[in-house]
Amino acid sequence: MTRPLRAAMRAQLLMSLRDPGDLFPLVLVPFYTVIFLAIMRSAGRSDLLGSAVLAPVLLNLWYMALVVAGDLVARDRFFQTIELLVATPTPYAVVGVGRVLATTLLSLVAFVEAWLVARFGFDYAIQVHHSVLFAVTLTLTAVATVGTAVVMAAVFVVGRTPRMLQNSLSYPIYVLGGVLTPVSLLPWWLQAPARLLYLSWAADLLRDCLQAAPPRDVGVRLLVIAGLGIASLAIGLLLTSRVIDRLRRRGALGLT
Repeated sequence: MTRPLRAAMRAQLLMSLRDPGDLFPLVLVPFYTVIFLAIMRSAGRSDLLGSAVLAPVLLNLWYMALVVAGDLVARDRFFQTIELLVATPTPYAVVGVGRVLATTLLSLVAFVEAWLVARFGFDYAIQVHHSVLFAVTLTLTAVATVGTAVVMAAVFVVGRTPRMLQNSLSYPIYVLGGVLTPVSLLPWWLQAPARLLYLSWAADLLRDCLQAAPPRDVGVRLLVIAGLGIASLAIGLLLTSRVIDRLRRRGALGLT
C-alpha cells in the first residue's frame, strides 16, 4: 500500500508545481507575515512576534487543505480522469490520501517563507525553545490536516455549492482555531466549539514551544491532536469510498 501512496504523492507534487493556482497560497504567506509582524511591532507586543510568524503558516496549511486538497475529487471529475483512477487496483481513497498528503507537505514551505521574512525583513529570529516537541506537534498537525482535507474533498463533491462552503469555512476557522490569538481570548461561548478543532490545540502548543517555560499537559494535548486527526481521516476514507460507490452506481463518475 505504501508504493501507491508514494506514487500518488509524487504525481500530485508534479501537478501542483505545474499549476500556478495550487502555489498561489504560498505567494500570500510573505504578505501575511509582514502584516502580522507590523501589527505586533506597532502595538509594542514583542512577546507576540512568534505568534505573528506562526499564524501565516497555519493560515496557509488550512487554506491549502480547504481549497487545493478539497478540490481534488471535483477536479478529477471535471478533467474526466476519475474513471482511470477508480479502475486501478488501488482504492481511490488511498490515492486521495496520498495526494492530499503531498499538498499538505507542500504547504509547510510557508514556515520557511515566514521565517525568512521575519529574519531579513524585521530582523527577528524566531526561537524555538522546545524543538523536538515543535517538530512532533507540526507533524501531527499536518496529519490532522490530511484527515480533515479528505473529509472536505468528499463533502464538496456531493454539495451543490462547494465554493460557498469553502469560503464560509475559511475565516471562521482562523478565529476558532486560534491561529493568531489564543482561544482563551475568545468569548467563553466560543471556546467550547473551538476546542473541537485540532487547529486550536496545535496552535496553542506550537506557541508554547516558543516560550522558555516548559509546556503543560503535553501528552494530553498531543493525544487530542492525534485523536482528532485519526478520527477525521477514518471518516474521510469512509465518506470517500461511499461517494465513489454512489457515483459508480449512478454512472456519474465523470460528470460535473
